[in-house]
Amino acid sequence: MKKQEKLTTSAGQAWANNNHSQTAGERGPVLIQDYQLLEKLAHFDRERIPERVVHAKGAGARGVFTLHQDMSKYTKANLFTGHNKQTPIFIRFSQVAGEAGYPDTIRDVRGFALRFYTQAGNYDIVGNNTPVFFINDPLKFPDFIHSQKRDPQTHLRSNEMQWDFWSHSPESVHQVTYLMGDRGNPASYQNMNGYGSHTFKWVNEQGEQYWVKYHFISQQGVKNMTDQTAAQIAAKDPDYLLHELYDAIAKGHFPSWKVCVQIVPYEAGFNYKYDIFDVTKVISHHDYPLIEIGEFTLNENPKNYFDEVEEIAFSPANMVPGIEPSLDKLLQGRLFSYKDAARYRLGVNFDQLPINQPLNPVHNYERDGFMAQNQDNTVNYEPNSFQGPKEDNSAQIQGDSVQGKTGNYLPYDQDYYSAAGRLYRVMKPEEQERLIATIKNMLGSVTKPEIKILETRQFYQADHEYGQRVAQALGLKMEEIIKH
Repeated sequence: MKKQEKLTTSAGQAWANNNHSQTAGERGPVLIQDYQLLEKLAHFDRERIPERVVHAKGAGARGVFTLHQDMSKYTKANLFTGHNKQTPIFIRFSQVAGEAGYPDTIRDVRGFALRFYTQAGNYDIVGNNTPVFFINDPLKFPDFIHSQKRDPQTHLRSNEMQWDFWSHSPESVHQVTYLMGDRGNPASYQNMNGYGSHTFKWVNEQGEQYWVKYHFISQQGVKNMTDQTAAQIAAKDPDYLLHELYDAIAKGHFPSWKVCVQIVPYEAGFNYKYDIFDVTKVISHHDYPLIEIGEFTLNENPKNYFDEVEEIAFSPANMVPGIEPSLDKLLQGRLFSYKDAARYRLGVNFDQLPINQPLNPVHNYERDGFMAQNQDNTVNYEPNSFQGPKEDNSAQIQGDSVQGKTGNYLPYDQDYYSAAGRLYRVMKPEEQERLIATIKNMLGSVTKPEIKILETRQFYQADHEYGQRVAQALGLKMEEIIKH
């Protein structure tokens, strides 16, 4: 039986009465000398940290990644070299658009963020349950998210806003098709695949470089729910996906995912038929098949949701030697934005929180700042004569050759539509019917005709049949769709 502990203040002082304030006599008033009351209220006033601007609501779990295939031919990253090596992980699933209290079964892209606690530092893959995204330039990201949030006048979420943005951003049509399809509403976090989405670079010990895409394949199978089912669940249980995962792990039903990669030779990547550095596009599995390299299993729920799920700060910039960024513009913007958002949300020393601490010791010259902790008395500048930490050449990047005139450029590959057309054509007839019905329901609620016409024109350019079916569903005339 657990020992009954004595109540204390946060400073460790004995606390005699946690139910009744100190007052001047039986009737009051309350005394300012009741510092325990003041400290309790002051802490309570600050208990809520700013929620994430995106991915505010989510669920997390701990687990382990087991490497089955040695990938040292392609990368020197130690978590991917050797055989049957195990690496502890933490995962956070989330919804992109809604706030922390929003129903989690509403149609939305789901975040799929994975941290590997490696011997060489934390490695984060911050992806989604979709292999692509709506935009391919970081300059458009704030505008995209604004369109998914609340109307500045009515403070209501608006189909009009999001479809307006999509209709004026043709690069979004591939992701829109994916989102409006069956996989836009996964039946549970366990029943969805995950993707690193971006192209990344792997480098081996010999300095040879390869491009890589990450795929996480659910071993529970991909299952989805209809909009009707999602709405019914949302009305009864707005936290359904959160507790479904928690309950499964609590009962010992540990979900797992195969970890697969696509490997593209370095030079071949620059000459591929699609731009592999454009996150609105995919690399064909026919051209570069999936290579299964291991699996991860989730086997432990958080002990404290706030300490672990809320305070974890993922970042695509958390890479380890052997893994580098690619030329993907959106990835380049995310390398800055994630850690900057964590400094605002959690404070400048967010990396010192337990959930964000790496397994290996930290040695650098950063000092002080908000909520600094566990600092030593060593020198805080470099270079120095006091045996301070030195650079580690294992982290030296290989680099890419770049040239060109500075400027604001359109995407390198301006084929916005063919990928969405291919996605439409691989859908089964019944999937296509549900896709059209979902678009009719959502785009059909938009009041401004121009938005419907612009978006349907994108569907038509992706696949003529696709656009014609949407136009028919919305009651639009085809001559309005095909004219330029």
